[in-house]
Amino acid sequence: MKDLTPQLFLSMKQYSKEQFVNDVVSGIIVAIIALPLSIALALASGVTPEQGLYTAIVAGFVISFLGGSKVQIAGPTAAFATIVAGIVIKNGTEGLAVATILAGILLIIMGVLRLGSLIRFIPYTITTGFTTGIAVTIFIGQIKDFMGLTFETSPVETMEKLHEVIACAGTFNPMAVAVGALSLGILIIWPRFFKKIPPSLVAVIVSAVLVKGLDLRVNTIGDLYTISSSLPVFHLPQISFELVRRVMPDALTIAVLAAIESLLSCVVADGMVGGKHNSNMELIAQGAGNAASALFGGIPATGAIARTAANIKNGGRTPVAGMVHAAVLLLVLIFLMPYAALIPMPAIAAILFMVAYNMSEWREFLDVVKTSPKSDTAVLLITFFLTVVFDLVMAIGVGLVLASLLFMKRMSDVSDIYGWKYEEDYREGDDRERIDLKPVPKHVMVFEVDGPMFFGAADKIAQIPLDTKKQVLILRMRSVPAMDATALNSLKKLHARCRKAHITMILSHVNEQPMSVMEKSGFDLEIGRDNIAVSIDAALSRAAMIDRTAESV
Repeated sequence: MKDLTPQLFLSMKQYSKEQFVNDVVSGIIVAIIALPLSIALALASGVTPEQGLYTAIVAGFVISFLGGSKVQIAGPTAAFATIVAGIVIKNGTEGLAVATILAGILLIIMGVLRLGSLIRFIPYTITTGFTTGIAVTIFIGQIKDFMGLTFETSPVETMEKLHEVIACAGTFNPMAVAVGALSLGILIIWPRFFKKIPPSLVAVIVSAVLVKGLDLRVNTIGDLYTISSSLPVFHLPQISFELVRRVMPDALTIAVLAAIESLLSCVVADGMVGGKHNSNMELIAQGAGNAASALFGGIPATGAIARTAANIKNGGRTPVAGMVHAAVLLLVLIFLMPYAALIPMPAIAAILFMVAYNMSEWREFLDVVKTSPKSDTAVLLITFFLTVVFDLVMAIGVGLVLASLLFMKRMSDVSDIYGWKYEEDYREGDDRERIDLKPVPKHVMVFEVDGPMFFGAADKIAQIPLDTKKQVLILRMRSVPAMDATALNSLKKLHARCRKAHITMILSHVNEQPMSVMEKSGFDLEIGRDNIAVSIDAALSRAAMIDRTAESV
């Protein structure tokens, strides 16, 4: 457990007064950035505004305190918005709390089992596909508030929301569109001239003053939600087996997505500060942070790349900055939260439009479509389509299955078994000098195995032709890095065919992993240790000793 030490404790060994000042300043700035985002993402997730702040406060503090990254800032992110909204609609806030706690437990288990490094094996096409898909679902979900539409029903799925937008397009509110367009303009133009003050904060203040001062007929947060400035209170949800069964798929999705998002954010942060995070400790921190968030009324959280980058740019270099960010948000919750009721909904929608645009990775999406093999493009498009039309659980599941099948297909294509060409096979005029020839006894046949031996290529082993006029089969395995149980079973069947044909099978140059598989199954004893040679020369020498024709003469 020595490698599972939070970065906070490691950072304190060389902590200085100057760094403390930098961390405090950075934490305050990041809190200002996180304030409108936390409220907007909470509303996009179908929960109350203060729950977004609860998440940033509780999960943000715990993840910084226990995290494996020095600079990671955690809180509610756009990736969870559609998932959380779906859980709340289907299973209520109790179901969301249970799903988030279960996800936290799964994340802690992943960290303890040292599974942090396995996240990198999720294909880029899948992460790009569902990230762009989530961006599209967020965009569609905010059209109603941006245009001030009046829906006749309460749609849940993205396609239902899009259908309702089209059906109710005639109810749009010009004032709402104007406020939303002004907010969007501020979000786009403000950073070009003023980089220190977050544009989202400017957008909500300007739009709130405008709507209140001119008494515009535009919905605000206070019109739709009851704003509370009360502190987060510990609440243990009522857990039942039936509820756990219903939310377990959602919990798994939250855990996987939190792991992917947080570790990707850590990798980006490492590149910016020249550091190295502890992925397993980060997973444990994410698990503890999500469980704590759910127990105090929050929603799922993960590392936020944009807020982490802002922390780094403003001088934050230890987890203290993330803890200060949480403390500042706590003060905002206590003293300033009632003013959040004045924020217009079109301004929130504009902020989420920008969040969706920034997370969409549309350039990377198009680059994959243009430059990647058709199979990878298919995985990308299918994952994207399923995320938008159905849900993230199905998208990730189907995407992983397709990517795995394509990987196995490629591996089976590069795996090959071929027989040697013998002296008598060469015709007059062949350039023998360019061939690395070895003297092979006439009673011996040699086959070379190239590539991993696994279930996708196991049929090639079974298809090795046996010449009944030969007495020995040498299987050269120097290019076999790994072998699985299916391939071993095919090898056993080949050995049985050899014995039936009175042919001795010899294995040459068996690498460490395949040898370990054979030893565990007892196949090394079945074939005989004498028939496992360290090299092709040793195998040929062994084969020369088994010339039964010469013995009979």
